[in-house]
Amino acid sequence: MPQTLRFAVHYVEMVIAMFVGMFALDLLWSALGIHLSYAGEPELAYLLMAFDMSLGMAAWMRFRGHAWVPTLEMCAAMFLPIVPLFPLLWLGAIDGMTVMVAAHVAMFPLMLAAMLRRRHEYTHHH
Repeated sequence: MPQTLRFAVHYVEMVIAMFVGMFALDLLWSALGIHLSYAGEPELAYLLMAFDMSLGMAAWMRFRGHAWVPTLEMCAAMFLPIVPLFPLLWLGAIDGMTVMVAAHVAMFPLMLAAMLRRRHEYTHHH
């Protein structure tokens, strides 16, 4: 498989793993009676969602043979968006739903940046 295609496939795999983790673990949390809302507890709701997505991506990356450092860098892309967004939330400049939407939009280029930082990691077979 050409390196560019392998890189693109890995990116798509990460997006799928992220959403699988988010949806699967949300079902688990709901079954356990844990219901966080972006309106009521936006910080906790976002952090739990970022954890769920990170767990899905980390599980897939480790299954595929990636080391811990690139795995944790990819997971960091789920949490990095809160750095500028939480202070805006606390100041009342944005609401919880805006945090969620903006963070999701930011995650994708942050994941790509993590991958571009270690191109070799994502263009060679593990």
